[in-house]
Amino acid sequence: MTTATATTPDAPSAAGGHWTPRLWGTLIVLCAALFLDTLDVSMVGVALPSIGSELHLSTSTLQWVVSGYVLGYGGLLLLGGRAADLLGRRRVFLTALAVFAAASLLGGLVDDGGLLIVTRFLKGVAAAFTAPAGLSIITTTFPEGPARNRALSIYTTCGASGFSLGLVLSGLLTSVGWRWTFLVPVPIALIALVFAVRLLPRPADEKAHGRYDVLGAITGTGSVLLLVFTATEAQGAGWLSARTLGSLAVVVLLVAAFLVVESRTAHPLVRLGIFRNGGVARANVIAFAMAGAYGGFQFVVTLYLQDLLGWSALTMALGLLPAGAMVALSAPFMGPVVDRFGTGRLLPIGLLALAGAFALFLRLDEHGSYPVLVLPSIVLLGIGFALAFPSVNIAATDGVADDEQGLASGLVNTAIQVGTAVVLAGATAIITAGTGGGTDAQAQLDGYRPALLFVTGVALVGLVIAAAGAVLDRRKKATPRQVPDYDYPSVGREDLAERRGEVLSKN
Repeated sequence: MTTATATTPDAPSAAGGHWTPRLWGTLIVLCAALFLDTLDVSMVGVALPSIGSELHLSTSTLQWVVSGYVLGYGGLLLLGGRAADLLGRRRVFLTALAVFAAASLLGGLVDDGGLLIVTRFLKGVAAAFTAPAGLSIITTTFPEGPARNRALSIYTTCGASGFSLGLVLSGLLTSVGWRWTFLVPVPIALIALVFAVRLLPRPADEKAHGRYDVLGAITGTGSVLLLVFTATEAQGAGWLSARTLGSLAVVVLLVAAFLVVESRTAHPLVRLGIFRNGGVARANVIAFAMAGAYGGFQFVVTLYLQDLLGWSALTMALGLLPAGAMVALSAPFMGPVVDRFGTGRLLPIGLLALAGAFALFLRLDEHGSYPVLVLPSIVLLGIGFALAFPSVNIAATDGVADDEQGLASGLVNTAIQVGTAVVLAGATAIITAGTGGGTDAQAQLDGYRPALLFVTGVALVGLVIAAAGAVLDRRKKATPRQVPDYDYPSVGREDLAERRGEVLSKN
C-alpha cells in the first residue's frame, strides 16, 4: 500500500524539518477548528442547569442539548471522511466550518428548546465533516515520518485540549451567562474560516472524483446514527425494554447489510481492506475505549463535585484546570516524543495513566479532599491524554494511502464519538441502578463507585489491546533480523540481501 505524500509546494520544507509561515498557518487553522469541535462536546455540560431553567426544559429534553451534538458528530463522521476524499478536502472543510459558525450563532440567540437542539445537531454534523477533512489535510500535506508526527501531535493535542478545557471554559462562561458558551466559538470559527480560505492547500485534483456508494452511505450512516440514538435513549426506555432491544436488532441488521454492500461495491464508502492494517484496527478500538472511559468518568466527576460536594461551576472549572493545562502545554513536545519512543510504547503508558486516574477516584467519599482525592486523578488524566490522544490518531492514519486519509480520519473520530455515547450511557444506567432513587450522600456514592469501576474496566480493555499491539510490533521488527548481519558489517541493505541470496544459492 502506498503511503501519504505531501501535496503542496511547502512539502519539501516540511519534510526537511523547516516549516514555512504558510505551513504553520495551515496547521494553526486546522488546530483551531478541531479545538472548537472537541470543545463543544464537553463545554455545554456545566451550562445545562441554566439552560433548562431559562428555557423551561425537562430533564429528558435537556439531555438532547448534549446528545444532539454527539448524534450529528458521531453519526456522520464516516460520510464526512469519505466526502473529503471524493469532493475535495479543502472544499468540504471550508463549507462545514461556515455551517459550524452559523449554527453556533443561531444557538446563542434562540429562545426555544427545540430550535436549540436543532442547532446543536447541525453543529455536530458540521464537526463530522471538518474533523476528518482537517486531519486528512494534515496527513496529505506533511510527509509520513517526523514531520507528520510533529504536525499530528500538535493537532491532536489541540483536540485533547478542547476535551479537557471544555468544562473549565464552560464554568467560566456560565458564570456570565449560558448563551456565551454558544457565542464565544463564533468569532473564532469566522477568523479560522477567513485564514483557511487563504492558507489551505489547493491541490490540482481539488474536484469531485470517484463514484458514490449511496447504499453504503445509507446503511453505514444509519447504523451509527441509530446506535448513538439507542444508547442515548436507553436510559429512559430501559436497556432491556422492547424498544431498546428492537433498535439494537435493527442496528445489527444495518451493520450486516453495510458489510455486504461494502464487500461487493467497486467504490465503497469504507474499503474493508483498510482493517487488514492491524495498527489501524487496533487504534480504532483503543480510541473507542479511551474516549468512552473518559466521557463516563467526566460525567461521574461532574455529578460528584457539584451534586454531592456542592462545588460551583466556577470552582469545578478551576479544579479541573491542571489537566487541560498539561495537555495544552505538551503540544510542542509530543512530536519529538513520538519520534523517539513510537506510538506502540506511548499508547500503553497513556492508557495506564488514564486507568490509574479513574481507579484512584474510587476513594471518593462524602468529604472528598481536593489535594488527596481529586488532584492526583487530574494529574494522571493530563498525562494520559497528552500521551494517548496524539498517539492513537497517528496510529489510526499510519500507512494509509492518500486517497483514504479522509476515511481513516473518519473511522477514528467515529470510534471516539460512538465510544463516548455508548460508555456514557452505560455509566448513567449504572448510576441510576446504584442509587435506587435515593438522594442522600450514601445512595449517590453507591451509584458513583460501580460506574467508576465500569469506566476503569473499559480503560483497562484499551490498555490490554495497546500492550498487545506493542508486543506484536516488536515481534514484527525482530523478524527481518533472523539472518545475522555480522557476516557483512560494511555493506548496505541491498548488497546484504544479494549476498544472502548468494549464500543460499551456494548451499
